[in-house]
Amino acid sequence: MAAAPSPPSDLLLLAVDLQADLLAAVDPAGALTRDCRFALAAATGLGLPVAFTEQVPAKLGATAPALRAPAPAAPVWPKDTFSALGDPALRGALLAPGGPRHLLLAGIETPICVYQTAIDALRAELEVTVLIDCVGARRPADAAAALAALARLGCHLLPAETVFYALAQDARHPFFRGLTTLVKERAGNHGSLALNL
Repeated sequence: MAAAPSPPSDLLLLAVDLQADLLAAVDPAGALTRDCRFALAAATGLGLPVAFTEQVPAKLGATAPALRAPAPAAPVWPKDTFSALGDPALRGALLAPGGPRHLLLAGIETPICVYQTAIDALRAELEVTVLIDCVGARRPADAAAALAALARLGCHLLPAETVFYALAQDARHPFFRGLTTLVKERAGNHGSLALNL
């Protein structure tokens, strides 16, 4: 079997404020949690770096344990700014020489922290892809307006499966079966024909 292709060294999945207390308000049915868990597990399986932010964790608590589990060694950056890049320490880490050139964004809330992080990343000349099924908000209309504005500014808006299958490239990738297993788990084992390869 061929060696696994190296993951792109300039990508980072940034999971924004996926704290249990915030998720309780945004994701009462657990769908966003399930979709973010998929993205975190897929990124880890493909060898992509992952990082978490936490909004005022002393008051709002830590990232939900189910979402830390797929990437337990990933850094967790506390912040009190809405944009991850508004915090000097985070900005320094994200924009350091050799750091990511492309952010994949997941998290909450779409019209606040995700939106402001994406705007600041674009201003810093980073490429940004918002994983549209891995972001959420209390008000769907607000989220839709924010995503539309980000698209006009040059953000890529794509579903997580589209992004992770594009990174795997073909069915010979060593993580292909792992990825399809994650897809089936996410869908409740109602996989598509493409997953039966």
